[in-house]
Amino acid sequence: MFELLTEHLQRVDQTDDAIFYRVPRLVKHIDHPACNALTDYFRVNLRPQSDILDLMSSYASHLPEELSFNNVIGLGMNEAELSKNTQLNDFVIQDLGKNYILPFDDNSFDACVITVSVQYLIQPIHVFQEIARVLRPDCPCIVSFSNRCFPTKAVAIWQQLSDVGHTQLVGHYFATSGAYEPCRIDDISPNGSSTDPLFVVRSNTTKIE
Repeated sequence: MFELLTEHLQRVDQTDDAIFYRVPRLVKHIDHPACNALTDYFRVNLRPQSDILDLMSSYASHLPEELSFNNVIGLGMNEAELSKNTQLNDFVIQDLGKNYILPFDDNSFDACVITVSVQYLIQPIHVFQEIARVLRPDCPCIVSFSNRCFPTKAVAIWQQLSDVGHTQLVGHYFATSGAYEPCRIDDISPNGSSTDPLFVVRSNTTKIE
């Protein structure tokens, strides 16, 4: 698609992310119909009794309440938000901009979700490679996003692209990581244009032959 350059991953606010994320935001970052659409998607695409990594997690994971998962681990920036997320069994505080190495063993999870936060990654290829390492073979990474963001913290290229461009960019992250099958793109926006749009790009880790 394109070559990612250093300037593509710059932000308006280049100060320490710990400062920006220090204040808890105990809210959902997409509107109610979009939240429901994402939960419906997870209901179909996540297996019960599986181990889930909620990467760049916060106050809400949007997982179906009626499904029982073996383990849901959140990794995010704000302890107050993560401690209030009732769907997490445990959580880790980590700034992926400073340290992209995930603190989990190889083949630890059956799925990874990145919910409305992929636009903040400043080392996306490294992070996607790490996701592939901690996922088991032939397991999904599900990336969802809308048109909302914290504009001073979203990377420059995200703000230059359309919704279609965003799906292509995330597809580029998967492809360049070299550890995934061809990705699938879904527009799961509810109610046409009257609510927040919502897009999903997902790919499974490569199988072991």
